[in-house]
Amino acid sequence: MSHTAHIPSHRKPRRSASKLAVRAGVAGGVLSTLAMAGTASASPTAEPVAETTLEMPVLNLDLGADVASAVTTAAENTRSAAVEGELTAQEESARTGAAAEAKKAKEDAQQKADAEKKVQEEAARKAEAERANRSTARATLATKSSSGATSSDGSGASVAAPATGSAAAIVNFARAQVGKAYVMGGTGPSSFDCSGLVQAAYRQAGISLPRMSQDQSSAGTSVSLSALQPGDILYWGSKGNAYHVALYVGGGKFVGAQNPSTGIVERGMSYDRPTGAVRIL
Repeated sequence: MSHTAHIPSHRKPRRSASKLAVRAGVAGGVLSTLAMAGTASASPTAEPVAETTLEMPVLNLDLGADVASAVTTAAENTRSAAVEGELTAQEESARTGAAAEAKKAKEDAQQKADAEKKVQEEAARKAEAERANRSTARATLATKSSSGATSSDGSGASVAAPATGSAAAIVNFARAQVGKAYVMGGTGPSSFDCSGLVQAAYRQAGISLPRMSQDQSSAGTSVSLSALQPGDILYWGSKGNAYHVALYVGGGKFVGAQNPSTGIVERGMSYDRPTGAVRIL
């Protein structure tokens, strides 16, 4: 026994039973493993243990190329969107400009047409006024030079004394229709065509006439344009095949339903000289 064993601080601590058991188990395990290894190496028929190597899949990713491609694609998409937006804006601007130009051209054309129409209307008004003045002057001259007998009015037609009886009824009716509308096939009372007016006027005198201008131009007796009397029927075209008729009202004038533009008017013989005339009365 050591001469220091009685000193408590120099004593070795006692190991517990549990720690000793653990160390014994570990030692036993190590010895068993060594024994098994020795036995395996001593056996000549033992086959070598094949070693298995697990190969990990190789990721062949070129991240740099993918990123560059994505950036390029995004840039291309952005450029395409910008180009498309610019083209859309240009197309919209072009449409707006074209619409404005078309509207301006239409307005200019309308203004030009209105101006031309105004000029034409003014010219027609002046021409009509001049014809009316000439007719009035001729009528006045004929009245002054007439003492109840016939005389020339300068147009080749005669100027006769005022109409009386049946002729007066025909003339008065015809003049009362001046200003009404010309309508093809019209027989009154608000509108007439040429033969409809002549037929209606003669009806006032109790005389029935054919409806068509061709038949009216061949009725009665032919008379010279230089010997006309109020109530005579004037025609244009050939006798029996006339395309237009009117009524002579005296004073070198006639009343007729001329056309849709003029309607029923009173005109001088020089306005539209007829081909011939027939007398019914």
